Amino acid sequence: MISRRDFLASSGAAVAWAGTPGFRPVRQDAALVLRNATIYDGTGAEPVTGDVSVENGRIGTVGRRAGRGTEEIDLRGLVLAPGFVDIHSHGDGSLDEDWRAESVIRQGITTVVAGQDGGSRDVAAWLRQVGVLRPAVNVATMIGFGAVRGQVIGNADRPATSEELRRMVNLVESALAIGACGGSSGLEYTPGGFASRDELAALAGPLRRRRLPYSTHMRNEDDRLMDAIAEALSVAETAGCPLQVAHLKAQGPRNWPRMADALRTLEQAKQRGVDAAFDIYPYEAYQTGLSNLFPLWSRDGGTGAFLARIDAPATADRIRAETLAKVDLIGGWDNVLISGVRSADDQQVPGQRIGALAAALGRDPYRVTVDLLRRNDGQVGMVGFAMSEENIEAGLRHPLSMVCSDGSAVAVDGPARRGHPHPRSLGTFPRVLGRYVRERKALSLGEAIHKMTGRPAERLQIRDRGRIAPGLWADLVAFDPSTVADRATYAEPFQYPSGIVLVVVNGAVVLREGERTPARPGMAVRPS
Repeated sequence: MISRRDFLASSGAAVAWAGTPGFRPVRQDAALVLRNATIYDGTGAEPVTGDVSVENGRIGTVGRRAGRGTEEIDLRGLVLAPGFVDIHSHGDGSLDEDWRAESVIRQGITTVVAGQDGGSRDVAAWLRQVGVLRPAVNVATMIGFGAVRGQVIGNADRPATSEELRRMVNLVESALAIGACGGSSGLEYTPGGFASRDELAALAGPLRRRRLPYSTHMRNEDDRLMDAIAEALSVAETAGCPLQVAHLKAQGPRNWPRMADALRTLEQAKQRGVDAAFDIYPYEAYQTGLSNLFPLWSRDGGTGAFLARIDAPATADRIRAETLAKVDLIGGWDNVLISGVRSADDQQVPGQRIGALAAALGRDPYRVTVDLLRRNDGQVGMVGFAMSEENIEAGLRHPLSMVCSDGSAVAVDGPARRGHPHPRSLGTFPRVLGRYVRERKALSLGEAIHKMTGRPAERLQIRDRGRIAPGLWADLVAFDPSTVADRATYAEPFQYPSGIVLVVVNGAVVLREGERTPARPGMAVRPS
């Protein structure tokens, strides 16, 4: 591993010479040359050792000795990989307030894929806005089928009329024509969860011609996991498009054995011609809204109607019973950690577990939960501890998997420091490289990099990123394979990872030995 002083000296050498009295500038071969790196090109191929040059934001030479550069950085002893492509991300959510995307960049992620779980912004407006914001990270987006349903139908739990369905399909077509890189559903959320299988297949239909994926947060990830996978496969087969199962998991100890069944079912679908794949994050807890502990039917009509039903005589007992059954499935109230609130009166709650909080207050945890939701108009986040490490390893090593964070862009300071986030927002990709590659040897380094780069880029038809090859955009990350690791924990999430040495986005250095630069090179990314 090179020293920090040597690293900074080598990276600044060409610039320092240019400022020396009497120095006569000569023509440089490249704007940036990365020397002596162990290069993993993102395809899964064996690494090579050599140089990578960058000019006009694009990759030039790869592997062989490059000419001089305006800036040169010695990466001896480090791995150089394509910038990580986070195929399931919510990292765009704070970019309006904080262009730095700190927790994203510091993981080595150079492209976030937003519009997940059925929720998306206006695709045309958002892709234009990315150009105005000029964030540090690239942004791609799917079109959210739940957002489309909400725009046309609202929050009602009813079938779409033929005219409404036609309008929704047209909205999907328009978003794809503008540059959406797939379609997503969130079937545990409203209003997307009110869609029928036939509606989902119709909305996924426009994906077929472009070979873009239907990404689904399935209708169930616990007791009815296999039914949910069957529905997802049916939608993709009917639509004739690729299927991307989002953040595959089996929630609750009694369901952990079903992970093997889920993987086998996806393998069998692949064998019969369905282009099926999935993504997964390397943590035993998920993050969602606290209201997701409550049954979907109770949330029909939006937050006001939901909160009214909780104590309505006709529905209160049923809602309580179904919610307690869900909590029991994941192991009890101490497996529910509050990650974010809206009310100023509850700012001390994030980071606490419902069971312990209720015990300290001497109150029933169900009523504590309901009161939290009421005071925050339903806007409460939670982390639920429900998965097994054995299943995480099985998913990561599986040939159909890719790595995702399902996380947000947060920071240890500034406007993006909020709540008590899931550590996946700060540590996912380094955690895979450190814990599951180096320590547990669940998969090789080349396999892991492929699942983080070339595979998701290819999946989304983003052909000019995800690999290190001449002519592609220079999205790059250098890391020390002996030290790269996540540091964020459930108790102390606001900690950046270690071992990520250099991050380059579109040819511009945005992170150098743990120091951020002022560069804002991110752009909107579309299928190519």
